[in-house]
Amino acid sequence: MSIRLTRRAALFTSAGAAALPGSALARQAATATPDDAALVDQVDAYVKRAMAGFPDQPAVSIGLVKNGETLMARGYGVREIGGAAADENTLFAIASNTKAVTAAALAILVDEGKVKWDAPVRTYLPDFRLSKPELNDMVTVRDTLSHRIGFGLGAGDLLFWPNSDRTRAEVMAAVQYVPIEDQFRARYHYCNLMFVVAGQVVAAASGMTWEDFVQTRILDRLGMNETVPLARLADPARSALPHGRVGPPLRYQGAMTVLDRSIAAVWNWDSAAAAGGVCTTPGDWAKWIACQLAGGALPDGSRLFSEAAGREMWRPNIIVSSSAGPTGELPGRAIASTYAMGWQVQDYRGERMITHGGGAPGYISGTVLIPGRNAGFSVFTNAEESLLLRALRSGIADIVMGKAGFDWVADGQKLQAEGNTRSIAAAAEIDAKQAAGASPSLPLSAYAGTWRDPWYGDITIEQRTEGRGRGRKTGLWLAFSRTPALKGWLEPYDGDTFRTRFVDRREEDAFVTFAIAGGMPVTAALKGVSPDIDFSYDYQDLRLTRVLAGVAG
Repeated sequence: MSIRLTRRAALFTSAGAAALPGSALARQAATATPDDAALVDQVDAYVKRAMAGFPDQPAVSIGLVKNGETLMARGYGVREIGGAAADENTLFAIASNTKAVTAAALAILVDEGKVKWDAPVRTYLPDFRLSKPELNDMVTVRDTLSHRIGFGLGAGDLLFWPNSDRTRAEVMAAVQYVPIEDQFRARYHYCNLMFVVAGQVVAAASGMTWEDFVQTRILDRLGMNETVPLARLADPARSALPHGRVGPPLRYQGAMTVLDRSIAAVWNWDSAAAAGGVCTTPGDWAKWIACQLAGGALPDGSRLFSEAAGREMWRPNIIVSSSAGPTGELPGRAIASTYAMGWQVQDYRGERMITHGGGAPGYISGTVLIPGRNAGFSVFTNAEESLLLRALRSGIADIVMGKAGFDWVADGQKLQAEGNTRSIAAAAEIDAKQAAGASPSLPLSAYAGTWRDPWYGDITIEQRTEGRGRGRKTGLWLAFSRTPALKGWLEPYDGDTFRTRFVDRREEDAFVTFAIAGGMPVTAALKGVSPDIDFSYDYQDLRLTRVLAGVAG
């Protein structure tokens, strides 16, 4: 996720609390009051207004916690267009909200003396290596949770996004080849890949898989009986189905549609579960929020993790962004936005907030903690309407904090209209350039073959003829070897730049530019076609080299 407002909208433009609440506050009796009832009524009315302002959104669920009490766990809309209503027991993929769960798993192991935050990763994973060997012994457990190693935004995500056939071991084996573009600990770059590594530290230190540890040591202890650590375990009959816009002209434009019939069909992230595998309900996630606000304390007086570990997870490790602060048009703009371990921490309207978000195909979500008010909430959705999510997170935060005077729904509608205008114009420009583009410098057959990247593996290009008569088509066909959905025609675009037309229109197309030497293509570079592309299609990190006949892999 990035600080930019994109479809995945993982990071809030605000954030939370001066310190964890003390143990006395965490253990105080939690009883609803008339003020709490009024708060629920305000939130309920606001959610309904927001959904009316974004009428294509199928379902939203809200979990609201204050003083340890779940004030609200409620579903709105439908699990599927034209289908059954969503309720408090409806499952949603929450993607990168999972990152805080992975941090908590490590916090438990820190409390048990099995892990140290600042110990090198190689203490637990001796085979851990990076493309910059000088970092091999320097990267710590804390670094893996803090997006500060130097990988580019989303680097390595094509190992598991969109759904890949790779195992977790295969992802780990590829880590050493993923390029690192920046200096170590110099700047923030959102990186799912290092959370996969963090999950393997959990496994090595505990002797359990990440998902078994999360199930037995976190979900079971919190009584989160409806939550699953892996998307493939989510029951389709209880799930909000994924929705999105697949064009034309570009992804995230056009009519809202069901993307598939289950969460796992679009989000089988077993290999990267520690970065984004959890699926949950608003009622279950409220228990997680209450535990976080209580500094790790559970209702029975025991602890999931220590107060010290809780403070450490919320301690900033890298600056995400900074600004002069709020303005009339940007009332939620932070003076300083930071990332801790699995959480973003920043100021919002003069208070401190702890937050994270998540985006999977057909789902975006957010968790917001306001520890100074001992309150927090979640927003889960089953579509990719980032500006609705922004309106809900900011608007509900304002209600909880007693702030007023800014219409997040109207502002979101304005930004959505402006964004749609820009995207449609960009799509027209892209198509026009293809129509006017120069012809390839070589016959199409010259570009066919196997092309290999050190970390992704092979991409094949072959000449293919399909259809008959007027429907007959001859051209190049491209296929990513480990990603079943990324296959389709490779069309001439401009000279030695081609563009994909993936058959699965849920996926993002790429430009492929070949470098010619000695009268033949020898290398190729990729970048996304759409200006709205999700950053996890990290085509730009691929460095393809032609595999010559007789050369072993």
